[in-house]
Amino acid sequence: MNTTVLTELINQYGYLAIALLIALENVFPPIPSEVILTFAGFLTLNSELHIIGVIIASTIGAVLGALILYLAGHLLSTERLEKILSGKIGRLLHFNDKDVAKSVTFFKKHGGKAVFFGRLVPVIRSLISIPAGMTHFDWKRFVVLSSLGTLIWNTILISSGHYLGSSWEKILTIFDSFTTIVVVLLGLIIVGYYFVKMKKAK
Repeated sequence: MNTTVLTELINQYGYLAIALLIALENVFPPIPSEVILTFAGFLTLNSELHIIGVIIASTIGAVLGALILYLAGHLLSTERLEKILSGKIGRLLHFNDKDVAKSVTFFKKHGGKAVFFGRLVPVIRSLISIPAGMTHFDWKRFVVLSSLGTLIWNTILISSGHYLGSSWEKILTIFDSFTTIVVVLLGLIIVGYYFVKMKKAK
């Protein structure tokens, strides 16, 4: 999907297109939200779209997408995950029911912070909804915290696109670097986790 397609969709369906695109991006990212949001911010300069309307529409879409993943996590449940990990998959990943229990305990203790701040971090933004659902994190609180975190994220990107105008793509370079750093850090954390786990096993 390129900016031409985005322009056609947004020009034809307006705020509805923005909400649906962002909802879809949360569940299955066909195009990064950074592109949709900054470009939508740019379009507010030469269309009937208003920056406040774009922020509201994109936030509603993002929360709807987050709720879909929350429901998926809720349906999976920790019990089913423990059952899955008790077999070959668990042995392959070096992940067992005790690890699941630790993760659940952590999320129950710090779930609110995880949901709020998670919505401000690339990659984690969508994934954080799954453990929230699995641990049966209060859905009303989930909606509130997701909305607040998403509102901040969307406002930054849409405002950047609006104020940078035709140079809106410059912001993507910054966020690409930020995303790369996040992915590398996550990779290091995962490698470190397995290293410590295997060392303890010995």
